[in-house]
Amino acid sequence: MELNTVKDIVEAMPGDTADAATAPVDVLITGAGPTGLALAIDLARRGVTALLVERQPEFSRGARGTGVQPRTQEVFDDLGVLAAAQAAGGLYPPLALWEDGRIAHTHEMIELVDPTPSTPYSNALMLPQWRNQQVLHARLLELGGSVLLGTELQDFTEDADGVTARLTGADGAVRTVRAAYLVAADGGRSTVRRQLGIQMSGPDLPPGVSIVADVRIDGLDRDHWHRWVLPPHGFVTLLPLVGTDHFQCFAAAGGDPDTSPEAVRALIACHTHLAPEQVREVLWSSVYRPRAGMADTYRHGRVFLAGDAAHIHSPAGGQGMNTSVQDAYNLGWKLGQVLRHGAPESLLDTYQTERRPIAARILETSTRLHRSGSLRRGRDLHQLDIGYPDSPLTRELRTGLPEGARTAGDRAPDAPCTTADGTPSRLFDAFRGPHFTLIALGDTDLDVASLPGADDPALLRTVRVGGPAPDLLDADGHIRDAYGAGPGVFLVRPDGYIALAAPADGATAPVAAALGAYFGATQAV
Repeated sequence: MELNTVKDIVEAMPGDTADAATAPVDVLITGAGPTGLALAIDLARRGVTALLVERQPEFSRGARGTGVQPRTQEVFDDLGVLAAAQAAGGLYPPLALWEDGRIAHTHEMIELVDPTPSTPYSNALMLPQWRNQQVLHARLLELGGSVLLGTELQDFTEDADGVTARLTGADGAVRTVRAAYLVAADGGRSTVRRQLGIQMSGPDLPPGVSIVADVRIDGLDRDHWHRWVLPPHGFVTLLPLVGTDHFQCFAAAGGDPDTSPEAVRALIACHTHLAPEQVREVLWSSVYRPRAGMADTYRHGRVFLAGDAAHIHSPAGGQGMNTSVQDAYNLGWKLGQVLRHGAPESLLDTYQTERRPIAARILETSTRLHRSGSLRRGRDLHQLDIGYPDSPLTRELRTGLPEGARTAGDRAPDAPCTTADGTPSRLFDAFRGPHFTLIALGDTDLDVASLPGADDPALLRTVRVGGPAPDLLDADGHIRDAYGAGPGVFLVRPDGYIALAAPADGATAPVAAALGAYFGATQAV
């Protein structure tokens, strides 16, 4: 039986006492935050049947994390949501420091960076998390997916062939679902992680309690990110959320703070020049206590941890949500290759191998920023320098490369170019989609027709740059600047990283071997 929609899947689920076979899906995802939604989108476009469940009856209304870093914008470009995110978002305003009821100083807290041909998205995009989820959810619906809200994972068992999970729905009924894999994107207090007994370890952050709230305020300009300093170490900030009439409030508090609307109004009025009645509405509020840590393992048999279930960060630097979405982006294509194209199960081991060191590095960065109290945010937080040079999937076969050359394991940069008939194009246009991309620079002896997946553009897309029969022309030299002047071959993974770089001569065999591993040939990962 083919199950194409959430409705199909739910109707096929037996009740808790039913004897019927459990409903088969490829992947069960718990948690419909940005991580779970991004993974569901990536799987949907690969033809992988995923059931995405969220225990809350509705999506979170809080702005929470607001920064979409440039690398995540590239992910959104590929997933087909960037235009909607850009339309709903915008740049961060300058910071204004208030003293004695007036703005005493202003400065750019977030460094503005000009785009380049290789990095078209060069600045953090402000996008409240609730809006981010709306954008991702709309894309998932376009692809035929959906979210089962008000549905909580009760427990699960796993065996060599899959996972059997019990879900409690909004109607209170307990149903069973059978999945090949379970992905826990259910947050820092992950039910799945706790049931597996996986521990988290990490640095201790200075203790503190804060109130986070989304509010409507009268009489405060929306051209600044407002900040009031409270001696000895406290502060209140009010960030105007682009595309809304909301402000996000972040305020130091003590003990076990009251998050009621009246208490939030009183807190803002106590530490700013604003009167309580100027806080017209409190839309959402929560308590924040700083935590940091990382799961000891990201995989347990048929179960994977992603996002906050795998790592928890200080919000300093805007790294947590971005790292989480990129977890999903890394795992999604690998699940697709295993489930739909016969890649070996060992490919899934590289999810932890690649992503856990990245989380460790970013955890160190966000913790350092949290402890320092520094407000300056620069391009080092854009996550464009993330790569996998030491991954078992990475093969650099060229020698004698100049210092600073683009190598296997690096992010595959963009480059404006034209098609052979002069139509403007860019490399990101070639990368966009669930396929691998093979870039052949200059005159090579590459025998494309003999490569695994060459007859299916949904698996492999080849672009020849220059040479006797080019697909793309590099008249302005942007591809040359990004990938090097000499002829050569680059195999780009579906998540936009260079898996293999080979010289122009003799590239067919190593490229075929690499693709064979991904497409279920006899080669091993």
